[in-house]
Amino acid sequence: VACETLITTGLVVVAGEISTETYVDIPAKVRGKIEEIGYTHSEWGFDATTCGVVVAIDEQSPDIAQGVDASYEVQHDPGDDDPLDRVGAGDQGMMFGYATRETPELMPLPIMLAHKIAKRLAEVRKVGELPYLRPDGKAQVTVRYEIDEHGHQRPVEIDRILVSTQHAEGCDAESLIKPDLIDRVLRPILPSDLYSEKRLGERDFVYVNPTGKFVLGGPMGDTGLTGRKIIVDTYGGAARHGGGAFSGKDPTKVDRSAAYAARYVAKNVVAAGLADRCEINVAYAIGVAHPVSIGVQTFGTEAEGVTA
Repeated sequence: VACETLITTGLVVVAGEISTETYVDIPAKVRGKIEEIGYTHSEWGFDATTCGVVVAIDEQSPDIAQGVDASYEVQHDPGDDDPLDRVGAGDQGMMFGYATRETPELMPLPIMLAHKIAKRLAEVRKVGELPYLRPDGKAQVTVRYEIDEHGHQRPVEIDRILVSTQHAEGCDAESLIKPDLIDRVLRPILPSDLYSEKRLGERDFVYVNPTGKFVLGGPMGDTGLTGRKIIVDTYGGAARHGGGAFSGKDPTKVDRSAAYAARYVAKNVVAAGLADRCEINVAYAIGVAHPVSIGVQTFGTEAEGVTA
């Protein structure tokens, strides 16, 4: 599976390579997902019922398939019966996994807070708590860290919060939307030890729709394309990224599966107390089952007696 999606005013394009004998009603799936997100009125930027859906799906290239179905290792050693050697990587590239002790999820604090804000933003919209909100929106959080001489870092203060959210016509960002978001979205989420209540009232601590208006949103306001926001799917910029998106790929595409595996290893290194921070880096060649390189970085935070 290697499938891409483009969405713009009134149109969704689904294109890629998928090898399967199964029939899937892709337009119905697309419309159902758009409706679930909340784009059900054209004045909101998109309408799941009336939008056009173009599907252009072909099968995987046989040149790629021959290296995925029978890896380089198997082709050069037919007697190799190790099941882990059977499937070759679907592409070349480098992937990273990262973990840090600063949150219970072993993820960097800024991206975890941004995710929680975005999730809460969707919740208050869908239950009707803030009925003037619309589906488009995103969040960004800046956190100040202290780092000691051994490389151990800890978050000490939330420095800035940015929330951009689509809204109905006639809603003022400063007098209506910002106070509502502070009360209904931010206060239930933000760690109380990382900000002062006084700062919530400061003009430059929480930015809400800083252009002053966000009525035109969704695909009408900004074309979307698979892979254009890859950092939000990983560590929010706190760790390196190999550049490959996760969306629209099956496990043979190492952009996705190897990044997940690297995160799994890094998370277990930190959870086991072997280091406070850990980054795993792997690289693959197309058609080869095993990685061509593996790197481990603990940034000097490894436990005593542990060598990274």
